Amino acid sequence: MSNAESPSGTKPVSDSEADLLFADLSAASAVVLAVSGGPDSTALLALAAHWRKRKRKGPQLVAVTVDHGLRPEAAREAAAVKRLAKSLGVPHRTVKWKGSKPATGIQEKARMARYDLLMKEAARCGASHLLTAHTLDDQAETVLFRLARGSGIAGLGAMARVTPFGDAWLIRPLLGLPKARLVATLKTHKIAFADDPSNADPKYTRVRWRALMPDLANEGLHASRLASLAVRMRRANAAIDTLVDAVAHRMTAVAPATLALDAVLYAELPEEVALRLIGRAVASIGHEGTVELGKLESLVSALSEAVDANMRFRRTLAGAMITFAHDRIAVERSPLRRNQAKNQSKSPRKTRLGG
Repeated sequence: MSNAESPSGTKPVSDSEADLLFADLSAASAVVLAVSGGPDSTALLALAAHWRKRKRKGPQLVAVTVDHGLRPEAAREAAAVKRLAKSLGVPHRTVKWKGSKPATGIQEKARMARYDLLMKEAARCGASHLLTAHTLDDQAETVLFRLARGSGIAGLGAMARVTPFGDAWLIRPLLGLPKARLVATLKTHKIAFADDPSNADPKYTRVRWRALMPDLANEGLHASRLASLAVRMRRANAAIDTLVDAVAHRMTAVAPATLALDAVLYAELPEEVALRLIGRAVASIGHEGTVELGKLESLVSALSEAVDANMRFRRTLAGAMITFAHDRIAVERSPLRRNQAKNQSKSPRKTRLGG
C-alpha cells in the first residue's frame, strides 16, 4: 500500500507502520482475522494482506466474518468481505450465530457468541492467533465504560494488545491507532466498507460514551490520554499481582477445600494485596461464581477491622466462608444450599493460589 496523504488530510497507515503492527506474527503458522466489514476490520484485513504480500513469507491468513442474524444487511456485508478477501488473496469464511436471540443484553451476548465462533474457526484452521480490529478509540471508550461501572485497577487496564484466549492468542494490532487513520487508509486506497447503524444507536451505552468523546477531548481527556491511563493501570496491576503471587505461597491447605493464613502476616500486607489474596482464595474455594469487587472490598474491610481488634470474624462470600480466630484466617467452602447440593459435582476444587 502506498503512503500518500488521504483526501481528509489524516495520514493513512504507512507500510513501515504496518510492518511494526504485525512483526510479532511472522513466525505464526496461521492467523484468523475477525472481519465484520466495518472500517476498522476492513482496514485490518487490507493491512495484514499487504504486509503478508510484501514480506513474501509469514502466516497463512484466514478472514472470518460472523453473521449474528440480527440485521438483514449482514449477509450482504459478509459477501462484500468475501469479495475483498479474494481480491487480496485471503481465504474467507462466514459463520452464523444460530438459534434464538436474547431479548436483553444483546450486544454483550452477541460479543460472547462472536468470540466463541471465531475461536472455533481458529481451531479448525489450526491458527494460533486471532486478530481483532480494536482501535485507540475503542480502548478509550472501554476505560470510560469501566470507570463508570466502578472497576478497579485490573478493569481500568482495559484491553491488552496480547491476551491468552483458550488454546490461542487474541491479538489487537491496531490498538494504538485512532479510527480516523484506518478510515483514511481505506479512502486513500479506495477500499469500500460497511457502516453498521447500531454503532450510532444511543440506546447502547458504548455509543453514548462515544458521543461524549469530542467534549472530553476539548477538556484534555482525549483518547490517547485514556489509553495511556490503561497502560499504567496494567503496569500497576502486574506489579501488585507479583506481590500477591509471592504471598499466596504462604497460604496453606489445612484441610480439603480449606486455606489458612497467619493473621499477623495478613495485618502487615498492603490493603490492595490483602484484598486480592482473599479474593483469590474465595475464587478458588467458593462455589457460587464470580467474586464481585464491591462485596469483596466490604468483606476485607470488615475482616481487617476484626484482625486489628482481635475479634472473631465469620462471613460468607461467593460460596466461601471466611473466618478469623486464634491468630488464623481461614477460607473454606461454605455449606451448599439444598438445590446446589443436588447439582454440585463431587470432584474436589483446586486450591492452588501461587504462580
